[in-house]
Amino acid sequence: MGLCGEPWNYRAALEDVGFTVATDLEIWNGHPGKVLGVREDWAAAYPNTHIALVKSLLEACRYCADPANEPEIRELLAQRGYVSTDRQYIHLGNPDRPTCDVGQPFREYAHHQFFGDGVNRPSRTEHLWHLVQMARWGDTPFPRNWVEVLERLCRVDIFSMAVRELGLSEQLTYRRSAIQLFDGVPFTADDPLAYLHSLPIKRDFTIAEVAMPPCSPRSLPT
Repeated sequence: MGLCGEPWNYRAALEDVGFTVATDLEIWNGHPGKVLGVREDWAAAYPNTHIALVKSLLEACRYCADPANEPEIRELLAQRGYVSTDRQYIHLGNPDRPTCDVGQPFREYAHHQFFGDGVNRPSRTEHLWHLVQMARWGDTPFPRNWVEVLERLCRVDIFSMAVRELGLSEQLTYRRSAIQLFDGVPFTADDPLAYLHSLPIKRDFTIAEVAMPPCSPRSLPT
């Protein structure tokens, strides 16, 4: 048993050499996938470029979410320079085949969520959940100054500015809600340490102040 991303689990099922026990959306529906990260000094030096980069990614996500563009995207991804596989193994939505679940065909949600309400906006709650999990398994101490860490790392202001400039404010709204995985235990940003202490399975974790370098001056456009 192992973890793998598309299209390899789907290909294994089609070729009858493997099967999917559970999809990632069954473990955490709406989970974050990829993250755009840039250096803080670069973001401060090139604010307009930073916003333009986020805008280009949003436009690409919207393009990928349009079913009319799926044939073109599948053809592109199948090329040797990208996934390098037969296009029959690449699906952006529901393949409608009983290959994604042991007991039944794939459910109503798609493999990928590219664009939409609550999909693209960076979430400090999700960032915090990952910090808690890294502390839970002894990878890093939990930051005592986690609020400061998240404010510096998760630049919601840049995303919001890109959304406004693209005129997508009504399509990309945000509703603060708890994170809930398949275990049914909700996680919020209200008291991450209480959540961490409540977990029945965890390593001995530590808490430490994270030394943050002086914040680079932000020269955001007016």
